[in-house]
Amino acid sequence: STNPRWLSRRQPMGTGMKQRVAITGMGVVSPIGNTVADFRDNLLAGVSGIGPITCFDPADLPTRIAGEVKWDGPILRDRKVTFALEAARQCMEDAGALFAGGGLSLGIGLELFSLDDMAAFRVNEQLPKSAEERMTFLQTPSDLTAHLISHRWKLTTPPMTQVSACAAGADALGAAHRLIARGERRWMLAGGSDSMVNPMGVGGFCKLTALSCRNDEPQKASRPFDRQRDGFVLGEGAAMLLLENWDDAQERGAVIHGEMIGSGNSFDAHGISEPHPEGRGACQAMRRALADAGLEPEQVDTINAHGTSTPKNDPVETAAIKTVLGEHARRIPISATKSMTGHLISAAGALEAVATVLCLQAGQAHPTLNLNDPDPECDLDYVPHQARPMDAQVALSNAFGFGGQNSSFIIRKNPGP
Repeated sequence: STNPRWLSRRQPMGTGMKQRVAITGMGVVSPIGNTVADFRDNLLAGVSGIGPITCFDPADLPTRIAGEVKWDGPILRDRKVTFALEAARQCMEDAGALFAGGGLSLGIGLELFSLDDMAAFRVNEQLPKSAEERMTFLQTPSDLTAHLISHRWKLTTPPMTQVSACAAGADALGAAHRLIARGERRWMLAGGSDSMVNPMGVGGFCKLTALSCRNDEPQKASRPFDRQRDGFVLGEGAAMLLLENWDDAQERGAVIHGEMIGSGNSFDAHGISEPHPEGRGACQAMRRALADAGLEPEQVDTINAHGTSTPKNDPVETAAIKTVLGEHARRIPISATKSMTGHLISAAGALEAVATVLCLQAGQAHPTLNLNDPDPECDLDYVPHQARPMDAQVALSNAFGFGGQNSSFIIRKNPGP
């Protein structure tokens, strides 16, 4: 439909009935493709996007590799802002319509201010002269990105921003899912964007000794669940999804990519940079997503793992999956997208949502790269090296962040009416 004020007549908002939530749009900017089609092809082919850092000179740092986006266009103030705008554009065009009752839920990396702006201000203590520069002066990327997306698509409802670190993209999707399921929104543009591939981001994680230093073999550096893993690899990019009331999507003849049927999150507050050793928060998030979807653990057919390639996360996530799914955990394929893209931090959960949809559509579990010597504590089926056919209808995806912030959601392959 091209009618900008189109509204469903089937189920009025606020009826109290839980509404089904369709996925009708997707957009991607990533280290392995800047369109959904390219991302899908490289994801299923097992192409790594990890390489030497080119955004700045990392010569003085112990880690000199990352999953950079190959971007030839202009950068608007900040890479994450540019990536978010492009992913949103793709997503809205894919959805094919804009109608009343929508909103924005955005997970994004948060800086306190623009360092370049602050340096310039300290030199001359003057504000920029032009109206455009004054509007964005010292704004954080979350402020600016939410403003620009809302302005571009005329979203007049207050935007929601999530800054829950590695869980932010998934939290943004979960918040949007709940609003639509409760009948409070017709549709939501939801996802995440981030780029910490800069001196402060890479240098900070180096100080935490969290990053892989496998500089001579960058494409082998991100190795989730492998015994030889030595830390995660930073990535950058953005992913946005259009979540929509199912009946509305059907009435307007939208292409439905899949259905989000459950979401859950938790906060275990165990530590700043490490998961709870028993995975309590991870278990709680997964269980809440299952309960929200009305599913038993045995009904999960595949998992997109958080799979960071860090010594502590991978065995804890493995243990948490086994706790929640029991023996069923050993019978299903589990994939780690970060083995190809690196860790997109606030955008990771959203990018992996797109990966989950694409794998369900293709009937394939995408590979986990570099899993040559599995850690004995990581003893599930992590689909090493190459994609594998699967007959899957229901997928669980995990995103676990610094500070004990955990988020999980469940997507079902489009089952039809």
